Amino acid sequence: MGTLKNGLLAGLKTTWTLSKVIFPITLIVVILQYTPVLPWIIDFISPFMGLLGLRGEAAIPLVLGNALNLYAGIAGILSLELTVKEVFILATMLSFSHNIFIETGVALRVGVKLWVVLVVRFGLAILSAVIINLVWQGGGEVAKYGALKVSQQVPDGWGEIILLGLQKATFGVIQLALIVIPLMVIIQFLKDRNYLQKFSEKLAPFTKVIGVQPNASLTLVAGLTIGLAYGAGVMIQAVQEDGVSKKDATLVFIFLVACHAVVEDTLIFIPLGIPIWPLLLIRLITAFVLTIVVAYVWRKAEQSKHKEVVVP
Repeated sequence: MGTLKNGLLAGLKTTWTLSKVIFPITLIVVILQYTPVLPWIIDFISPFMGLLGLRGEAAIPLVLGNALNLYAGIAGILSLELTVKEVFILATMLSFSHNIFIETGVALRVGVKLWVVLVVRFGLAILSAVIINLVWQGGGEVAKYGALKVSQQVPDGWGEIILLGLQKATFGVIQLALIVIPLMVIIQFLKDRNYLQKFSEKLAPFTKVIGVQPNASLTLVAGLTIGLAYGAGVMIQAVQEDGVSKKDATLVFIFLVACHAVVEDTLIFIPLGIPIWPLLLIRLITAFVLTIVVAYVWRKAEQSKHKEVVVP
């Protein structure tokens, strides 16, 4: 009974913490979608699309995906006639950088620096697009989408726009609660039965490779399976209760930026008619290489600083 109570309390607390980020940002972004702001942003970045191997109108799914979520980005792709290569570039970019406002807000709650979030997410998105554009010479045929159809009822007037924003924001919080609260109850059960300790020990070799401590293993698994926004509930609790350092939290976040919600965020692109295995491999390899490099540089910097302190 104590396990259930503690798990529910932890879940409600985490839901409340994250809802303070998710609700207002969702409401604001939905409203902005029906103002001149998002179209202005799209017009502004359109001229730079050629550097990424994309036509100007490809800015639409990029802006929608980053401002809202992957589903909005995919809806934007489905509304355009693009080549397989362009769709693959967009899918890769959106895999690294999407839902930027909410997931950045969540990362800040964990203690990850804002500049780290923005540099890693946008940097990976832009770099991946440039490399794919230069390396892949094929994919010039027009992409054939699956059975997905784009249908969106445009709200009429400010009243309907605000109502739509409130509905989406509320749905986002409810969806969060339905995932986070049961997850926290399960985690509390695993903690009380000492299963988490055994689990961390099993994953120790994996966490050691990317330079983080075993007590961050649950955070990694949560992010890999259910994503950054929902996995952040586990991450916040780990930082507060399990002794996960800010360094390990940052390294885990860097890994998960490149590769999170690995099943859903990969399968979601199948209807777009692009090869998904290369997309998955790009995310996994990038996650490992980037995190290992950052951990190595961080460790060297700490050793250098320690020597400076020790040597008079």
